[in-house]
Amino acid sequence: MPLISVITPSYRPVREQLLEAYESVRSQELPRGWEVEWIIQEDGDTGAALEILPEDPVVRFATGRRGGVALTRNMALARARGDLVKNLDHDDVLTPGVLARDIEVLASDPLVQWTTSPVLDLLPDGSTVAFDSDPEPGRMEPGYVFEHWRTHGYRLPVHPTSICIRRPLAVALGGWMGVPGSDDTGLLVPASVVSYGYFHGEAGLLYRKWPGQETAAAGHYAPMEWSLRMRLIEERAETVRKLWPDVVGV
Repeated sequence: MPLISVITPSYRPVREQLLEAYESVRSQELPRGWEVEWIIQEDGDTGAALEILPEDPVVRFATGRRGGVALTRNMALARARGDLVKNLDHDDVLTPGVLARDIEVLASDPLVQWTTSPVLDLLPDGSTVAFDSDPEPGRMEPGYVFEHWRTHGYRLPVHPTSICIRRPLAVALGGWMGVPGSDDTGLLVPASVVSYGYFHGEAGLLYRKWPGQETAAAGHYAPMEWSLRMRLIEERAETVRKLWPDVVGV
């Protein structure tokens, strides 16, 4: 049966948050004939996530050496068996129907190599806040995301953490980029240069805002490191475009 792999890096998960993520995966209704696996890769070897989650054949858990979120995502990618790979952080929540929408687009349009969705910020009081700058739903031309990103102060028009991508493209690009933060941008941006994407009209992810999230730490925005990350991601995308000029899927 065709399979979609949801991959989740985990480090010191909060019990309630991880269980919410689990329920959001387990409650997805998939198109006929499709199955889902949830690949949880722990950044370290404490087994914390395994102690929280119920026994479930959908959940595939493994530990590894401590190496940071990008390495952990890529180890999960190595274990994933699906032709489609969906990202989900351990403190975020998939919205109902998002996996079905991802599958329907990618299964029906061979030109499209990745999808993203509108993201709602999930605040500590349970309320949500939408972005006011989402693009129009539909197919996204190669190069659009990259050009927008580098001409708007390195701000993306879509949220990279909501990506669902065909496995061959993710592997060919080296998976999530080995940088200390923005590793999801480091995958989406070069993918957007060489392939068509698709932006859904319905929200696909609740992005939890809380003090413990990695992107809330001051170091994530340290000017020198941030500049180096952006410079390397831009160089990667430019180089991929030069060395790989043909659009994937054509």
